[in-house]
Amino acid sequence: MIHNFLRNCIVIAAALFSFSSAALASGNHTGEKIDVKEIVLGHLGDAYEWHFFATENVEGAIPLPCIVRDEETHEWKVFMSSRIHEAMEEGEKGYEGFYFNEEKNGKIYQYLSDGTSVRPLDFSITKNVSQILLASLIIILVFLGCARWYKGHDAKVDAPGGFVGMMEALVMYLVNDLIKSNVGEKHYRPFVPYLLTVFFFILISNLLGLVPGGANVTGNINITFFLAFCTMLVVNLSGNKEYWKEIFWPDVPIMLKAYPLAIMPIIEVFGIISKPFALMVRLFANMMAGHAILLSFISIIFITCSLGSWMAYVVGGGMTIMSFLMILFMNFLECLVAFVQAYVFTLLSAVFIGLAHPAHEHKA
Repeated sequence: MIHNFLRNCIVIAAALFSFSSAALASGNHTGEKIDVKEIVLGHLGDAYEWHFFATENVEGAIPLPCIVRDEETHEWKVFMSSRIHEAMEEGEKGYEGFYFNEEKNGKIYQYLSDGTSVRPLDFSITKNVSQILLASLIIILVFLGCARWYKGHDAKVDAPGGFVGMMEALVMYLVNDLIKSNVGEKHYRPFVPYLLTVFFFILISNLLGLVPGGANVTGNINITFFLAFCTMLVVNLSGNKEYWKEIFWPDVPIMLKAYPLAIMPIIEVFGIISKPFALMVRLFANMMAGHAILLSFISIIFITCSLGSWMAYVVGGGMTIMSFLMILFMNFLECLVAFVQAYVFTLLSAVFIGLAHPAHEHKA
């Protein structure tokens, strides 16, 4: 067993060394430097195409539909993003006046007849939007599949097994040990659909982001902002009278809540905003940092292989092996983080909802 393990390690090391040598041989004869910042930010950012890989002759990318409004005629234009790429490669300014503005993160802009350019109203199906739709489709298919099993079986007699059994165990754990215990046994039922949806959406989006070519949806602060905003709405729209009383008229001396300055209500109102803000930043920072670290380790391979001297074979081979081991470790760690971040976001959302339903205290 040990012999087979060592043999596999030697084979992997030899393959990695050959890979680094090939990258050196074919990589950068012109001395072109690897732009790590562009690689990392390009992956973390949104795009109008779903890019998987690229070689010297083949571009593995799927163009996505662009839906924009012409700011001069006020007509809606629908076309594939490849039309703009083809027009710009042929030396034209853009397709029907629309072009990708690299100075504005590659967003679609439009040339007007007076020579100026503006950002049109844009409802394009970007890479992040496509993955959000894909994650939503996966959630629908998974739960409809589980519902179909329960429809054809008596759950009191037949215990589900396999994937359906795993989903039942996970859902029951989330409902009983996370949602019910934090929201409260009297109030938890109306919030179960929302909290389960949030958990599985974040989990599936995190896991899809680890697939080669996947978009880092939860590493986009716009997405985490929307999720946190939804939690803030659920918390504050469902809060009872005691919750709002503790915010605007807490049981503290009158000088702290009314005269001369309402310090406690100001602090409590600030807390209404800071709680979802913490949810937004925690999820965004953790998922973005993990992807940035993975891409940085991958970039090390090509940086060391482009040193342009015989030392690159030695240094590049060693760094390739070390980078591969770190990438392997980080991928396993990111799988764990994908579950942890979905759990933590759902847990804190449940806690905040529970705090919005304090029990009425009867004074003696």
